[in-house]
Amino acid sequence: MLTPAILTRVVGAALEEDAPWGDLTSTTLLPAEATATADLVAREAGVFSGGEVFATAFTLTDPALTVDLHVGDGDEFSPGDVLASVSGSARSILTAERVALNFAQRMSGIATLTAAYVRAIEGTGARIADTRKTTPGLRAFERHAVLSGGARNHRYSLSDAVMAKDNHLAVLKRSGLDLATALREALSRLPHTTHVVVEVDRLDQIPAVLDGGAHTVLLDNFSLDELREGVALIGDRATVEASGGVDLDTVHDIASTGVDVISVGALTHSARALDLGLDLRID
Repeated sequence: MLTPAILTRVVGAALEEDAPWGDLTSTTLLPAEATATADLVAREAGVFSGGEVFATAFTLTDPALTVDLHVGDGDEFSPGDVLASVSGSARSILTAERVALNFAQRMSGIATLTAAYVRAIEGTGARIADTRKTTPGLRAFERHAVLSGGARNHRYSLSDAVMAKDNHLAVLKRSGLDLATALREALSRLPHTTHVVVEVDRLDQIPAVLDGGAHTVLLDNFSLDELREGVALIGDRATVEASGGVDLDTVHDIASTGVDVISVGALTHSARALDLGLDLRID
């Protein structure tokens, strides 16, 4: 969630990184009284995300700047569309320009790629979710962009759910612990609201996960036939999630196997920045 505290902390850090002692170019070359208006213009089609972040980059730089957002997060746009406008001190606009653009381009790129995945599985009953494969420090922004693209967020952090993956299961096995028993004991200690997910990479692992009471079974890198078998085996005893080998060419077939959720790391780790520009008009 993009709270004011997160916006101020993350955008503020980016501004400090970009101009730790001020914008040397703007402050030495431009008259202090010069004013301008800058338009955020789309150079290509996409889905917008990051309006609040874009605005915050300017208002943290100079509270006197005026930012008008012409589209909302989740809105589609075409080449040439004006997505936002900023008015006020030319020095301040140019100081914040790169940081504001970096965030808007990155977040809109994630939203656009996410929307393509969501469209690809329409009518299947499955839903797309992101993963923790996010840029360190930018998870809240990138997760917000996924929502803008029409998908769902997975657990936000390690503190939000139990999610036992292959390495966890390897440690349990090496320690001589039975998976079903370990899950039941964990559930007995956890709050009743805590969700438990277990990742498996073989069909024969599923019975122990179900016996242990997991809420979601994550089928990792299963073939389409194995996914269908897994869905049939699990039935309504748990939510069925698929991951691994997911791209825009495969996601529809995966969704058609009957899984409930498809988690896609590429939404955040492989999305390219969209081509957005800030066109300046001198007042």
